Amino acid sequence: MTTTCVKRAFKYRFYPTDAQAAELSRTFGCVRKVYNLALVARTEAWARQERVNYNATSAMLTAWKRTEELAFLNDVSSVPLQQTLRHLQTAFANFFAKRAKYPRFKSRKKSRKSAEYTTSGFRFRDGRLTLAKMNEPLNIVWSRTLPSGAKPSTVTVSQDAAGRWYVSLLCEDPSVSPLPASDQAVGIDVGLDHLLTLSTGEKIANPRHERKDRARLAKAQQNLSRKAKGDGANRAKARRKVAGIHARIADRRRDHLHKLTTRLVRENQTLVIEDLTVRNMVKNRSLARAISDAAWSDFRGLLEYKAAWYGREVIAVDRFFPSSKLCSHCGTLAKNMPLHVRTWTCDSCGTTHDRDTNAANNLLAAGLAVTACGAGVRPQRRTPGGQSVTKQETPRREP
Repeated sequence: MTTTCVKRAFKYRFYPTDAQAAELSRTFGCVRKVYNLALVARTEAWARQERVNYNATSAMLTAWKRTEELAFLNDVSSVPLQQTLRHLQTAFANFFAKRAKYPRFKSRKKSRKSAEYTTSGFRFRDGRLTLAKMNEPLNIVWSRTLPSGAKPSTVTVSQDAAGRWYVSLLCEDPSVSPLPASDQAVGIDVGLDHLLTLSTGEKIANPRHERKDRARLAKAQQNLSRKAKGDGANRAKARRKVAGIHARIADRRRDHLHKLTTRLVRENQTLVIEDLTVRNMVKNRSLARAISDAAWSDFRGLLEYKAAWYGREVIAVDRFFPSSKLCSHCGTLAKNMPLHVRTWTCDSCGTTHDRDTNAANNLLAAGLAVTACGAGVRPQRRTPGGQSVTKQETPRREP
């Protein structure tokens, strides 16, 4: 059996010198400028019913560098500029395939500051990373070791809104391989009172990371609102303070989800979840903040790619499957089930259910039915699934 190495990104924080920070800031600006120029050119060509691809925009970049107005593009490495054109090509490919909306312009204040270097744009030797146009290596905090003999294929440098610098190295990780097969399966119901409820009866508490820092965040945002709008140093300092609190919340949330998903994938062969439309659910003003803090979409994304790494299976049951209203004991479907009802008793068999545990059990049963008879699921968020599970297996009713 042939095994393929998984390409994995290892992200580290680094502390640039003043010269390196200035060089990277210039690179970020040039990347943004080239992306926007190419987007304008492709949009205008589309209006003329002409086709412009990556090769055409690459030729345009060469012409732009020769003009007096855009001569500053020659001051930075050409590798990140070519890479941003490739990213734009990917964005258009996703648009034409109806996987994404039309590409948008990059904003100086709102867009992510990043630059991607391929092997010709950096040198990695003896654990020291030196980027093009720089004389000395980056001061990286190696919080974890790279795989033995790792050779990065791409390096992405970024700066977040809080002013922190990060470098991400993409390399093959031979340590990631399928885990031994198991017969364990689990149904997972997400919620707000409890972040997860498993079909085993275990309930995992919702840490509510945003709520813990809500007072600090409100104070920092109030301080920012009092600063005069513009490019003043005081307003920039207050903005970084707000961004730092948001970053702290996001870091804790991400760390918790990583630990949780790794544990679930290691313990179970089959994991069954519900295909929720989180994008629509956050339109509810009463629950939007709590749903966003729970990060259900991030949880699903982490679960899916880790399952692919380790040879596990994630099944997403149709969102219209009545997991909460269906009795997991006899199959009777309750008529109404308001959100405030946390426990209920089945009218047919008299079984008393915890709402979330019952939903997790029903999801597990539906997921196993999917693997057995091919009932409808939604393996991709934007791809409609087949028949609903409820149409494949009729709920059992006692005579």
